Amino acid sequence: MVESKSLKLYLFSFRNHGGFHEDCVNVIMKDLIKLMDPKYIEVTGIFVPRGGISIYPYANYGRPGTKYERLAEQRLATHE
Repeated sequence: MVESKSLKLYLFSFRNHGGFHEDCVNVIMKDLIKLMDPKYIEVTGIFVPRGGISIYPYANYGRPGTKYERLAEQRLATHE
């Protein structure tokens, strides 16, 4: 588990980050995988720009060699 305040502060650290939104989502997912070693995880970024087009990048992970790896592949293929 991740403490909500720590997660909030971590996510706020991306506020003025100059990277692409897709990269931010991947970095967040990789950091959470490293921290929690989950069987399965999904991360969706909800970015609302100032005067531009909204973007919702998505990334997921299923532990290799388990049913969660297949689940991640299925979810990615059917994600809208």
